[in-house]
Amino acid sequence: MNVDRVWLKSYPPGIPAEIGPLEFSSVADMIEKSCQKYADQTSFVNFGRSITYGELDALSRDFAAWLQANLPAGSTVAVMMPNLLQYPVVVTGILRAGMVVSNINPLYTPRELRHQLNDADAKAIVILENTAHTLEKVLPETSVEKIITTRIGDMLGPVKGRLMDFVIKHVKKMVPDFSLPQAQGIKAVLAEGKSLPYSRPEISLDDTAFLQYTGGTTGVSKGAVLTHRNLVANVQQVKTWLQNVLREGNEEVVITALPLYHIFALMANFLMFSQFGTKNILITNPRDMKGFVKELSKHPFTLMTGVNTLFNGLLNTPGFAELDFSKFRFALGGGMAVQRATAEKWKAVTGVTLVEAYGLTETSPAACINPVPLEKYNGTIGLPIPSTDCVILDEDENPVPTGEAGELCIRGPQVMKGYYKRPEETKKTFTRDGEFLKTGDIAVMDENGYFKIVDRKKDMILVSGFNVYPNEIEDAACLHDDIIEAAAIGVPDEKSGEVVKLFVVSKNPDLTEQDVRAHCKLHLTGYKVPRLVEFRDELPKSNVGKILRKDLRDT
Repeated sequence: MNVDRVWLKSYPPGIPAEIGPLEFSSVADMIEKSCQKYADQTSFVNFGRSITYGELDALSRDFAAWLQANLPAGSTVAVMMPNLLQYPVVVTGILRAGMVVSNINPLYTPRELRHQLNDADAKAIVILENTAHTLEKVLPETSVEKIITTRIGDMLGPVKGRLMDFVIKHVKKMVPDFSLPQAQGIKAVLAEGKSLPYSRPEISLDDTAFLQYTGGTTGVSKGAVLTHRNLVANVQQVKTWLQNVLREGNEEVVITALPLYHIFALMANFLMFSQFGTKNILITNPRDMKGFVKELSKHPFTLMTGVNTLFNGLLNTPGFAELDFSKFRFALGGGMAVQRATAEKWKAVTGVTLVEAYGLTETSPAACINPVPLEKYNGTIGLPIPSTDCVILDEDENPVPTGEAGELCIRGPQVMKGYYKRPEETKKTFTRDGEFLKTGDIAVMDENGYFKIVDRKKDMILVSGFNVYPNEIEDAACLHDDIIEAAAIGVPDEKSGEVVKLFVVSKNPDLTEQDVRAHCKLHLTGYKVPRLVEFRDELPKSNVGKILRKDLRDT
């Protein structure tokens, strides 16, 4: 399909239409080169402890050597931890070993964890001890052979680390009892790996780097196959877009509050910013807003990424407005729509425009970004980045006129290979000619090539930047003996953008909203649990018996 790239006329000066040949042979090669170039610069900081790019290089090499000695070539290794210094070490090590990373949300329930481990064919898992009890429940039903556990304090030094782990386990009681006798601690694994030989594997750009899971309309999450080419290209695309903005080395200090297991932070904060040698401040628990603001006060930060709920939360936390923003230059919002009220208040408080970007797990994720610097919030997701084509198609896959709404479809080197072991799902996600990824988002493009999301074609609910699919909520709810049927929709919420509302038909008149929510908590991660529950005698249905969520949204 020929595309008229009208957006090119709105490109900032010096930004090319294409990125040209890829600079690196793999994601591992890309990180290794950064570690060598910025060896003496600080790479990551967490709880006051920092490691240099040189240390990241050495530690990830040791982990890679251990993996090569203990797992078959090309194995998938699951990683289930929040933002800690261990995360970049482990992920870089997996990639350098020539293996595949599968990120897992640490808040997953046993049902969700079992599904992903099995679907991804994971042979090993690196998991925070705080959530190891969840793994214990499902381990016999998986093919996981190697378990590496880690504690929050493992890389914080012998004194501070031991003290923190003691408080977390024995005072705060944040580590439920578990029994995984075959598990090995990360410190022992790294020590063993240090004495093992490391062999740099042959990695093709078309090899899988990440199996990054995203919500599924079939009620279970599915793995987007992101190749080394996808990630190397997307980093190069964004790097090209921001080349006139970002400075090299520790002149840039980025705040990483979004979890690195989320595709947005993974690509932007870890892979892309490391190309500039940026100092990365890892926030382990951004939900503790007071603690988050206290941490911000310690660092002369220049960059921040986040979702609307994060920015809005900070604006409503005492002390944030009094921080020193003199070094702050750039804020990037993605993962969910940036709300105008949040953007305008953010500019008023910090003096920095909140720049909105757009992407999907399936596009590695960046597809559109607003020009940087941006004078003021403009309500759009910006322009397609270099080497990216965006078109808006009608139901018959024909382009619509400028200014008219249709489904946003994307073509570019960052678009995933497909969904792992799901050829039919993959086929349905692309246009008939296989050229464009169908996003499921309804958008319009103006005469200057700026795109604006106006609605979602799918029934997906977006809670604080995380995809929540109604089928999964309904399936979990209907496991309750008293629930006959259920339907989930998203309703607007000031804090998280949307929350889940569940409509329930019950055979037990004494069933309460609290009962339903307590049941759902057993099967769903917290952000997926319905915030609102409404009981109905019946649910609206089509003539073939399909529940009409559209009608529920209209009530």
